[in-house]
Amino acid sequence: MTFERQKMMGKRRHLIGMVGLALAVTLVAAACGGGGGTTSGGSSSGSVQKGGVYRTATTDFGFTGAFDPTGEYLATAFTYYNALLRTLVATKHVAGAAGNKLYPDLATAMPTISSDGLTYSFKMKPNIKFGPPVNRVITSKDVEYAFERINTASLVAQYGTYYCGVIKGMDCKAKSPAPISGIQTPDDTTIVFNLEAPAGDFLYRLAMPATAPVPQEVGKCFTKAGDYGRFVISSGPYMIQGADKLNASSCSSMKPIAGFDPSRKLIMVRNPSYDQSTDDLRSNFVNGIQISVDTNVNDIFDKVQSGALDSSYVNQPPKTVLARYITDAKRKSLLHADASDQTWYITMNLGQPPFDDIHVRKAANLVMDKAAILQAWGGPVWGQIATHIMPPTVLGNQLTQSYDPYNSSGFHGDLAKAQAEMKQSRYDTNKDGTCDAPQCKNLVIVSRNVPPFTDMEPVVSSDLAKIGITVNPRELATGAAYQTIQTVKNKIPLGMHPSWIKDYADPFTFAFVLFSGKAINPTGNVNYSLVGMTPAQAQSMGIQYPSGERIPVVDGDVANCERLGGTDPARTSCWVSFDKKLMEQVVPWIPYLWSNNITITTPGLTRYVYDQSSSYISLTQIAVGNKVDASTLR
Repeated sequence: MTFERQKMMGKRRHLIGMVGLALAVTLVAAACGGGGGTTSGGSSSGSVQKGGVYRTATTDFGFTGAFDPTGEYLATAFTYYNALLRTLVATKHVAGAAGNKLYPDLATAMPTISSDGLTYSFKMKPNIKFGPPVNRVITSKDVEYAFERINTASLVAQYGTYYCGVIKGMDCKAKSPAPISGIQTPDDTTIVFNLEAPAGDFLYRLAMPATAPVPQEVGKCFTKAGDYGRFVISSGPYMIQGADKLNASSCSSMKPIAGFDPSRKLIMVRNPSYDQSTDDLRSNFVNGIQISVDTNVNDIFDKVQSGALDSSYVNQPPKTVLARYITDAKRKSLLHADASDQTWYITMNLGQPPFDDIHVRKAANLVMDKAAILQAWGGPVWGQIATHIMPPTVLGNQLTQSYDPYNSSGFHGDLAKAQAEMKQSRYDTNKDGTCDAPQCKNLVIVSRNVPPFTDMEPVVSSDLAKIGITVNPRELATGAAYQTIQTVKNKIPLGMHPSWIKDYADPFTFAFVLFSGKAINPTGNVNYSLVGMTPAQAQSMGIQYPSGERIPVVDGDVANCERLGGTDPARTSCWVSFDKKLMEQVVPWIPYLWSNNITITTPGLTRYVYDQSSSYISLTQIAVGNKVDASTLR
């Protein structure tokens, strides 16, 4: 499905696209301890003024849906939408736990929810307007129309499964936008959602940009996936520069808004129809936001250092650049390392020997030197050693690094424990703690052909060899690496390069797509370990179901947690137990890193704020000291 494929290849690009992470720098004393945290704590500020233009650059936009909110699934795009669009509920776009909390946005208050959890009723704030050229009041029907677009097959809503099969009347198969039976709009300020079954994270789903209001008089003109992306009408504090010049009198009269060219730039300026008094979630200090495309990553960081740009953005700093900021006391305050709610892991295929044996999987976890892997990445600036599936922030810090079912001194691995576990495996024929069966030899391990993966590969290979598992590394370009492990019939035993980052602050965004048998697809599959696969699925996808132990199924666990209310403390406790079950009874991964997103700023960025919800700098909370006139941007 496009949903899963684009998740990994699209939204998950921000650290997947790192260049040269493996520092020749071992300057941080905590490198072996698995610490890390943030350099900035998520925010910093000096003298804050209103005005100026925030300037940054990226090597490419990499949009997965041509910037049409209905289908777009890129994390950086979500950050842009935070400045362009408003939804019924939203976060404050700040760092930490506070940045994952929901508040009313277009809504006057949080919704009334029926006792059975199936009906959500909202009242909307009156007199909030679309930006130019529409300039009219946003109504409940404009929000409903966004869901009509999600439900339309040809518009390819890449995360449509969050709504289709959840809201009554939605299946994502409609031939064209049409009213949805499960959504009522009895008047212009009331909207009611009726669900098929309780979904405790439904409010988070309503904060995603695909649900932002779309004016039908413009949206109706764009019937193919992505086409609306160059005509997005603002409902937020900023608009695409030139939107006020858009001739929306007819579909044929509209030409792409000048401020957005996918190959060159995205320029956003203040929306004159926006009323700050209706919005206590966004500060909106800057007058303009300019994102330029610069294919030379070194040039981007040179411009940051010179002050021509106010900060880096999606691209992570090359090792030589990062070394300068780590070693220079005057520059250290300009280096921001913020937790990205992302787990990097080695995946083991439960459908392929010897990883169809849980004792082999546990032994692999026990022997792995995660401290050495972190050092290969460049040290603790890149994050914290992971000891379980979901980042602690996603679990409300109710499960932290202190829970480590495969603990070892200094995270260096424990060979004795690993060998004791391996002795229990049917692949250790003489019970000496070594995987000595033929199935343990010359296993393909797929990875990417760039650092830090090329630097961590010797660590992983040598550690596995200690317990008798020998591997044949296959280093591939990014796209090929993911496509190879996402194709079930390829039967890849090990993948060294996957990661996962939340869509929103609820564990369901990890649990379902990564571990539900229902989420397994022949291609574009991200349940790499094939947890929950049935014999029938295996046959249909051209692989043999394991003859030994059955592949564990956790679909019931996911459903049990999901039906609990979003504010019910039992929900988080349920997900904590689920994470522990995965680590102790299923063992699909060797999680090794909860990563940071690194941003380099200049003194000209007078207020730095990290947006926990999107895992990037917060465009609606930062401030700059420059006097650039937004009207002069080209």
